[in-house]
This record gives sequence, structure tokens and C-alpha cells, in this order.
Amino acid sequence: MYRYLTLALGFLLVFGMVACGDGDGEVEREEVLTILYWQAPSLPGPYLSGGFKDRDAGAVTLEPLAWYGPDGELVPALAEEIPTLENGGVSADRLTITWKLRDGLKWSDGSDMTADDVVFTWRYCVDEATGCTAEDVFAGIASVQAVDERTVRITFEEPRPYPYDAFVTTGSPILSAEQFEDCVGAAALGCTEQNTLPLGTGPYRIVSFTPEQEAIFERNPHYRGEKPYFDRVVLKGGGDAQSAATAVLRWGIADYAWNLQIDAEVLEALEAAGSGTVVSAFAELVERIVLNQTNPDPALGDDRSEYLDGANPHPFLSFQPIRQAMSMAIDRERIAELYGFAGRAECDLIAGPAHYVSGANDGCLTQDIAGANALLDEHGVIDSDGDGIREYNGVPLRIRYQTSTNQLRQSTQELVRDWWAQIGIETELVHHDAGSFFGSDRGPETYARFFADVQMYATGGGIEPQNHLSDNRCTHIPTRDNQWAEGNVARACNPTYDAAFEALPPLPIGPEREALVKELNDILVQSYVEIPLVSRGIVSAHARSLKGVRFNAWDSELWNIAEWHR
Repeated sequence: MYRYLTLALGFLLVFGMVACGDGDGEVEREEVLTILYWQAPSLPGPYLSGGFKDRDAGAVTLEPLAWYGPDGELVPALAEEIPTLENGGVSADRLTITWKLRDGLKWSDGSDMTADDVVFTWRYCVDEATGCTAEDVFAGIASVQAVDERTVRITFEEPRPYPYDAFVTTGSPILSAEQFEDCVGAAALGCTEQNTLPLGTGPYRIVSFTPEQEAIFERNPHYRGEKPYFDRVVLKGGGDAQSAATAVLRWGIADYAWNLQIDAEVLEALEAAGSGTVVSAFAELVERIVLNQTNPDPALGDDRSEYLDGANPHPFLSFQPIRQAMSMAIDRERIAELYGFAGRAECDLIAGPAHYVSGANDGCLTQDIAGANALLDEHGVIDSDGDGIREYNGVPLRIRYQTSTNQLRQSTQELVRDWWAQIGIETELVHHDAGSFFGSDRGPETYARFFADVQMYATGGGIEPQNHLSDNRCTHIPTRDNQWAEGNVARACNPTYDAAFEALPPLPIGPEREALVKELNDILVQSYVEIPLVSRGIVSAHARSLKGVRFNAWDSELWNIAEWHR
């Protein structure tokens, strides 16, 4: 309770004094929108950090050509319309897509936003030395050209059945070429001012950013649309999910609380206080356990968790029967109970949209401790010294299990630890501050460096999962040479998977493509390098007085912040 009182007093001190006089004794109230992201943003933008928290902080000011709306349909942002085969924006051979920008677009400093900025953003991100974490969005693009000031043509190396990856969603926004011109390549991380105070085209412009703490925005006077309602937006980081939920739902001292991964009963009790409303939606987000296929032993020094062309395998997690037994021991239905209405037991890594869901792995919904023990016995992974811990090639099955700090994840860790103990695996639980775990510095506590045996977080395939599936190929293993910016976090190399994936990019939307996506999902799931746990609904809360929120599980929750008002 004391932490809630402290939080309340802090917000009252910071945000309570928002009225100012006009010199004649009249007081004009400043309208401030207070948003709580307990996983504090490291940067306000998606290109140098892999967390949703950073994407969302950028989404207040940075914009793409198009968003995904709450129903998963494309919605024009900086573009006039969505290019299609029917309107001529997508070529008949599917080798090009042409976007037309809205007329009169301005950056938040008043300068013109043009097609050259779109071209620059592509060049910025595809430069390997930049360390762009969204590089895969631009995979397979031969060129991005400014046809004129308002027209951008993207040419693909091969026919693209689904051409809406680059510059679509708040994970792929446009940057100002003039502001970032000296930040391409190795200089990128050193551009502190540009990275923390990017110019944007959105309804609010950033005026202050303190990493892991706070971002402050003001109304953008050059915004193309209707004047935004709020004078100021304050995005506060830190704390935990329950404190954020309490601030909105019980105390009414903040307007929006993001990603409320807390016990469902607690959340329902807080909502009953009457100050706010809980909102939720499912898309494709899957909470998963990722099993390190490289050796994370600290004694290896710089080679710790490095792939080294396959020469540095994990001493026992590289043996598939052990991974399979670890999956069999988990009771996913029990974990889903922790999430309440915001979780459902999941056996696939591609959990949406529905036409891409395999459903062939639903046997995992039944926990099988006895079967897991029998599998390990069958493969000679036994407890030879009677200490309760099995060994593989003489190495005891002791693992370090890391994740970010929040109530649901720690509760999940405790359950999984106890189930693994029943099959002879000893587990040390470790959790890191979310700002560090998902941080842009890729330091030793980050999920990208993976200095543990297993780790847990949530991610998903998006509307069209090709890029997500691409991340699992051998060529996308994070290493020191690529600044740990690639997406194959498990460090798993499966030539069978890679060969199957090659057929995906040219396949048109339809039954054949859907079948191959399911096949790729099944290869991943049945290799057990990533163990799906629950399909996670996005859960947040907003004040009852806050209107215009169109809750969205397919894009940033802040995607339509221009429409928010009281």
C-alpha cells in the first residue's frame, strides 16, 4: 500500500500543478495526458532497440506510411491510400509497390517531409553497421526510390505476395533525413540527440527524454490533422504493472497504464474501484521459453553465448530429448489461469491470424510429467548419483532461467521451476528490470545477449509472419559481429527449416502459403528451441474520462493518440 501512496503523491506533485494564470486572475488549465509504461523506454523509437516499449514511445511522434487498425486492416497514416493491385499501387508482377504521400506533410520543426525521407530511412536501416533491429522489415528490397517529392516506389528482388512490410506499423516509421544524415552506420549509436529527440510528423513532438524514466511531448504545431486535444503528453517509466494499474484504476492519478501483466483477480478488484476501465485484445503474441543453443558459461569470456559457427553448443540443451521433456513437463492451462481473461494455453508459435494457425501441436495442452521422465530415461539422461538432478554426458542439468520483472512472469517461473524439478532439472530463477532486459544497449542483462540457459518473453509473427519466420534462419543468429541485433535469439541452426523457408517469399497469399507457414511453425515447435506457453492478450487500462482510445493488439496501443481526448 505504501508504494501506491508514494506513487500517488509523486503524481500529484508532478502533474497537479497544471494551471496557469493569464495575468488578470483567470486560470487556464493545461491538459496533460499521463501514460504509464512500467517497462521504461530506453529510446523513443524502434530502430536501435527491440522492445515494444521503445516502439510505443516513438509512436507518439514518429509515423509510418500505414498502421494496422484494431481489426488487422491497413489504415493510411502518412500515405494517401493503401496501394493495391486494384488501384495500381502494386504492380501486376508484384515486383513494385508505389506509395503516395499526403500533401503538405511537415516535420515537427516545420520543415517539409518528402519521399527523400522515406528513401533515407531505408538506407539508414539496411546499413549493417547501424545495428538496426528492424532490418528484416526491409529484407528482399532491391531499391527504394523517390519518384517525386510525394511518391515512393519500392522494388523487390522477387515478386512479393505481401508487400506491406517496409514503412508499415509503428515498428517501421519514417525518420528525418536531414536530422539523421550523420547517423548512418557505426555513428548511429553515438547520435544521442537525434536518437532521444527525433523529429516526427505525429500529433505531438518530443521535447525531453530521460532513458528508463520519462518522455515528455508537446502538441505538434505542424501536425497535418485536427489540432490534438492535449497540451502535453507525459510518458512515465518505471515501477511495476500493479502500481501502474493502481494509479489508473484506483487512484485516478494517471490516464493510461500499459501492459498490465498482473493477476486477473487483482485487476478485476482494481477496476471495481470505478476510476478506470480495463481493455484487452488478442492478436498473435505468444509468451514463450527460449532455450539457448550455445554455451552461456561465464568462463568462456567473450565467447559466452556466441554461436561460433556451431562450435560452441550448449552442453545439454543442444540435445533435443531434453528440450522435449522440458516442454512435456509444463502445464500450460495452469499458466493460463494466472492471466485470467488475458491468456489462453498455446502450443503454436504462430498463434494468429487464424488462417496461419497450425493446430497440429495441441497435444502439448496435456501436461505429461511421467512421459517426460520416461523420455529422459530412454535416452540415458539419468540421475547417476542420487542427488535428484539428472546428468547428460556427465553434466548435471542445472539451468539459469531469466526473464523480466513482473508478477505474472515470476509466478510462471516458479511453476515451471517446480515442474522441471519433477523431471530432475534444477532451476535458478533470475529476473531483470524490464528496461534492462529489453534495453537498446544489448548489455549482459538483455535478452539479445542471452547470458542464461533459458529465458522467457513474448513476441509474435504479426499480420503476415514471413519476417518473423525469417528470423529463425541460421543467418539470423545474434553475434558480436552483428551487435546482437538479429532475431534468432535461441542461436539455433536448422538446415531443414532454412530449406523449407526458401519457398515462402514467392508464394502468393492463399492456401499454399498458409500450409507452408504452418509447416514452418511445426518445424520450430517440434524442435523445442522455443516452447510456447500462452497466447497473451494485450491488457491495459485507461481512465473513464479518457475518450477516443481504439485499443489495438496489431500495432502500438498509442497508434491513434491523435484522437484521444477527455
